[in-house]
Amino acid sequence: MQLTMDEVLQQARPVLPVLVIEDVGLAVDLARALYAGGVRVLEVTLRTPGALDALAAMRKELPELLIGAGTLIHAEQFAEARDAGAQFTVSPGCTERLAAAADDAGLPYLPGVMTPSEVLLALEYGYRSLKLFPANGASSIKMLKSFKGPFTGIRFCPTGGITPDNLLSFLRLPNVACVGGTWIAPSNLVRARAWDQITQLAAEARALASSLEQPL
Repeated sequence: MQLTMDEVLQQARPVLPVLVIEDVGLAVDLARALYAGGVRVLEVTLRTPGALDALAAMRKELPELLIGAGTLIHAEQFAEARDAGAQFTVSPGCTERLAAAADDAGLPYLPGVMTPSEVLLALEYGYRSLKLFPANGASSIKMLKSFKGPFTGIRFCPTGGITPDNLLSFLRLPNVACVGGTWIAPSNLVRARAWDQITQLAAEARALASSLEQPL
């Protein structure tokens, strides 16, 4: 049974790693390093020529991971992501054409929003799990707090600007399901094949957030 986008974000909590993969040959080792650090959901961004090949390789070698395609900005990318094995899709914004393509592809979709009007547009298309992009530190925290009143039941995944320093400030918000982050697998560590360090960064993020999950 296919998961909803809300269920995908619940499984991703606290952090959905946002990956820019330049070398397809490193994709599987990167996925294994993240899995060793406790990651169960990740997003491969379609910002590099081999991104879909990297996603397909990860899906084949680590079926226990839930892997999505991100930075979808053209309608045709949704079918391409589906055919490569993506299990969900993510965009930095939301348009009528992208929403229709996501529906046609039959995959859970996380559209990006930044303003109340964009949230309303996404709601008109039936989406209640949204990506807040870019998440600019304290100002975005204030915005998410203000969204809580008028947008009851909407869950956000802030992305772009999340760091270990502000991670908890976002995760404490009741309308934040998880956060998206690139710092867990930065390009320099991937190029250096520093898998132990990437595993440690993933584990540290989970450990940092674990206090929020404990009952009072």
